[in-house]
Amino acid sequence: MSIAKKRLSPEESRSVALEAARQILIEMGPQAVTLKAVASQIDRTHANLLHHFGSAAGLQKALAAYLAETVCDTIAAKMTASPPGERNVREIVDLAFDAFDSGGAGALATWMAATGNDDALDPIIAAIHRLIDGMAPDAHEKRLMHEDTLALVLMAMGDAQLGGPMAEALALPRDTARALATELITGRIGTFWAEQGSKPDC
Repeated sequence: MSIAKKRLSPEESRSVALEAARQILIEMGPQAVTLKAVASQIDRTHANLLHHFGSAAGLQKALAAYLAETVCDTIAAKMTASPPGERNVREIVDLAFDAFDSGGAGALATWMAATGNDDALDPIIAAIHRLIDGMAPDAHEKRLMHEDTLALVLMAMGDAQLGGPMAEALALPRDTARALATELITGRIGTFWAEQGSKPDC
């Protein structure tokens, strides 16, 4: 369904285009995320989309950033709303895995890299860095979170691409990678706070 044409601010126009691109990504895959397809979806011209994104690669990179910022904002809200000692690591793991799987971020990043956009993961990494740096002012804790984020993103990315077939081949539950990621991060957080002589925040 196309969105009725009306005068939008540059920020609104960009946001509408990115949301349309996200829907196309989820429904049809990364190869379908083109300037022409998005322009048609929101009843805008190809030239209008070129003005905002410069190229199909630019659109895809902006979409990767949009997806990452959306999930990071959700994770930050979940963590902020949870008192110390009550943060649900599995919930955060699920949000990250869902972003790469059903949210399409894994397929998009893989497609971008395969088509020559070598900095495909940069927007995702940048969004995650902003989340972590804003929540872990202590340098030691920040390093721990960076390491955990590296492991989480790699596991989520791999699970989005191969998790289903591998779990089936190994006769394991489909959510095994999520459970392992939760166990890894929970254990590392517990170890960190034990070394600090403090109660963990999650």
